[in-house]
Amino acid sequence: MRSVLCSTLMFLALLMAAPAKAAGPLDRLSQAAPSLDRRVLALALQARTCAARSGDVGERLAVIDYSRPSTEVRMWVFDVAAGRLLHAEHVAHGRGSGENLATAFSDVDGSHKSSLGLFRTAETYVGGNGYSMRMDGLEPGFNGRARERLIVMHGANYVDPAQAKRQGRLGRSFGCPAVRSEVARVVIDSLKDGQLLFAYAADADWRANSPLLNCPHG
Repeated sequence: MRSVLCSTLMFLALLMAAPAKAAGPLDRLSQAAPSLDRRVLALALQARTCAARSGDVGERLAVIDYSRPSTEVRMWVFDVAAGRLLHAEHVAHGRGSGENLATAFSDVDGSHKSSLGLFRTAETYVGGNGYSMRMDGLEPGFNGRARERLIVMHGANYVDPAQAKRQGRLGRSFGCPAVRSEVARVVIDSLKDGQLLFAYAADADWRANSPLLNCPHG
């Protein structure tokens, strides 16, 4: 009996001494942003991995969950390499996409709808909406015309959480993921020049036909 007990104690000691398995990106980022749906984050990382096959994807990743109402925080910006959350913010959707909830999405110019899928961030400029960041869609048919549609990230006074509580929704854009004016520069600077932004919604057509969510293995 004593030998069995000693063996058991030795086994437990070895288990406790064994190095813990390193957490993967999904676990690290999910812990950093527990309010972000883990399933949405997993899809964002899946799309990022697929995109990495055709080029550098940078270290930063923004995830927008348009299945959440505009009155809630629904954009998270991560440093994937460091496993850190950099920003958690409100973000506007296009006025053609819906009221408080975004329910319709498009890549058609003039639709004033938000687009879904993975975008690569690009250069910054100062325009009519102040400091702004251009984006290039990586999913033809869903966001491939983002640049010609002038879908950019910019600050906007209508992205006002306090006002949203009073009126039941944020103000809306012409399709751009607009953020609070006070944080626009710091958020944009954390994402510009070749990082990634993933915009999610529970859209069956996009989920079934996204080239980056249906990436062949191997």
